[in-house]
Amino acid sequence: MNFELTEEQEMIRDAARDFAQRELLPGVIERDENATYPTEQVKRLGELGFLGMLVDVEYDGGGMDAVSYVLAMEEISKVDASVSVIMSVNNSLVCWGVQKYGSEAQKQEFLKPMARGDKIGAFLLSEPEAGSDATSQRTTAVDMGDHYLINGIKNWITSGGTASTYLLIAHTHPEKKHHGINAFLIDSKLDGITIGPHENKMGMRASDTHSVMFNNVKVPKENRLGEDGQGFTIAMKSLEGGRIGIASQALGIASGAYELALKYAQERKTFGKEIFKHQAIAFKLADMAVEIEAARFFCLKAAWLKDQGKPYGQASAMAKLYAAETAMKVTTEAVQIHGGNGYVKEYHVERLMREAKLTQIYEGTSEIQKIVISRGLLA
Repeated sequence: MNFELTEEQEMIRDAARDFAQRELLPGVIERDENATYPTEQVKRLGELGFLGMLVDVEYDGGGMDAVSYVLAMEEISKVDASVSVIMSVNNSLVCWGVQKYGSEAQKQEFLKPMARGDKIGAFLLSEPEAGSDATSQRTTAVDMGDHYLINGIKNWITSGGTASTYLLIAHTHPEKKHHGINAFLIDSKLDGITIGPHENKMGMRASDTHSVMFNNVKVPKENRLGEDGQGFTIAMKSLEGGRIGIASQALGIASGAYELALKYAQERKTFGKEIFKHQAIAFKLADMAVEIEAARFFCLKAAWLKDQGKPYGQASAMAKLYAAETAMKVTTEAVQIHGGNGYVKEYHVERLMREAKLTQIYEGTSEIQKIVISRGLLA
């Protein structure tokens, strides 16, 4: 086992850290408080190549490995998880799906602009009645010969109001159950698409989350992604990689909170000495450091398996479960270590605690990850 990063991986990590500290940290509290979409920051993310990290160079991507992706996601998530979730969805769920299953024409039309960051992608799977149970799709795609007619509602869509391209999952043959589900690449400006109100969320408030409604939307036949009936497989395989992204996000939230708590503990004094010198605080920080390191290895292992072309679904579920639970515990302790200051916005840790909670919920709740892991034990 080799635990050393390559020179290129270290450069990518350092570039992500520099971007986060110089361009994301200023204004992050105000963007969160006002739920302001980070337009300029996302544009810069694309210019730096972070929106198409995993896409082949021939399709204008970075051609980077999944380990580099984990490193970049961690650094950006330390500062602004609203930006990192946009990065994660574009990379893991949309670009990956188009590169893996798309035709050459689809890659030219849809993948290249998203890899460059000229356009943003959104992944439309969740519905009011189909969240954790992804087989219960109510959105339909009726085959009309030369096009499909889409009707239905998708909710909790990251970048729902700003994305130019939707990767949508819908039922074409309900009688075939999950074998009758298809995936489609859809221009978000097509007639019949309505964007719902911006969700007023607890955390990651600057990310653009909406419901998206489809009323007799005509989608060209050539915009179906993959083979007929392959949509459920595309969705599940995309989520396997997506879990690596969200696990890395949770890792970043945790490590960001830990770094703030460690710094504060070395500056704040009580009873005549820095609070780090009180065993109660020192032991908290020790536990936090151990759990973060374990979460980091979970994330890196899943990414390494993906890079090696080995099965990584079980590893990504473990990474997502452990990193999300770690993020919630670590951020809660970071607030505790800050005392009263942890409860106010200017110290950042209360925001990180709110953002940590979502990592236990989206792209498969912690309970769903346990189902995935337990099934894998019997494989």
